[in-house]
Amino acid sequence: MSTLAGQATFRVEQSSRVSRIAGAGAALLVLAMLSAPAWVDRGHLSLLMEFFYFLAIAQMWNLLAGFAGIISLGQQAFIGLGGYVLFFATMQMQWNPFAALLIAGLVGGMIAIPGALVVFRLQGAYRAIGTWVVAETFKLVFSEIKSLGAGSGVSLPASVARAVNIGPLSRDTVLYSIALLIALLSIVCSYALLRSQAGLALKAIRDNEATARSAGVNSFRIKLIVFVATGFGTALAGALIYLSKLRVSPAAAFDINWTSYMIFIVVIGGIGTLEGPIVGTLVFFLLRQYLSDLGSWYLIILGAVAVVTMLRMPSGLWGTFAKSRNVSLFPTRRRLILKPK
Repeated sequence: MSTLAGQATFRVEQSSRVSRIAGAGAALLVLAMLSAPAWVDRGHLSLLMEFFYFLAIAQMWNLLAGFAGIISLGQQAFIGLGGYVLFFATMQMQWNPFAALLIAGLVGGMIAIPGALVVFRLQGAYRAIGTWVVAETFKLVFSEIKSLGAGSGVSLPASVARAVNIGPLSRDTVLYSIALLIALLSIVCSYALLRSQAGLALKAIRDNEATARSAGVNSFRIKLIVFVATGFGTALAGALIYLSKLRVSPAAAFDINWTSYMIFIVVIGGIGTLEGPIVGTLVFFLLRQYLSDLGSWYLIILGAVAVVTMLRMPSGLWGTFAKSRNVSLFPTRRRLILKPK
């Protein structure tokens, strides 16, 4: 609390009444999700696990594109890299799959560093295309590694699948819990970053990079931090995806559809908002659940929904709603609250 010109007291706030209520509701929802293995059947548990890892990778792309301004068409590189590192660590190095998950994320983060040095030299559309070229290069490289099945891929042995069990907890329950944890971390860590001093710099770069630089912001360092963090998070999610699938191949792991789904989710929900990927993932799964039997028409409808949303609601479903109602469930802006004496 401070005094302004001796006339009023003021304080700086980031949270609001709505966000505090939403936080309490989110805590209850997390508790319900933690207990889901006790009351949800195996099929729906698998569906929830998919929801969580799609939410995580979409949140990573949103942080990259919506806040750092780096439009990437090659995030499937980290999905595939995470999957292959996990398979190599468990099959060739005989590591525990849980340790391999963490290693896969760390390798993704480390590979993001030289990747950033290449990608950041490009601008605009060239940068977006450059990220896709990097992903295709990874695909070609892993297609030549015979110990990992080359172009046809490889399956995890039953011993690795059994190693995921923890005491009385089944493999499905353990993988579901990890997926939930990764999704929560993607939201919480992004929120913490955006509320920090680095987050202020990140938003300044997004709004006007030249002005941010003139104000003393090291845009390269901030973007590198985000690129490495999203590389870690996406590779970690990729490792989980293929640990659950028990098989990986270059065509599937480095499929550009992974990035297409990330973009669709973020665009539909609202790019540049933490709530957007949550809303977008819900919409994506609803559409997939009811339209996936339509074959190629399913993809056509997804594309049509994305185009209509971009034309009619450029800020996405949540972005449009938040602007019209002036609400934020994850507030990152600081507000000056005045209290007259």
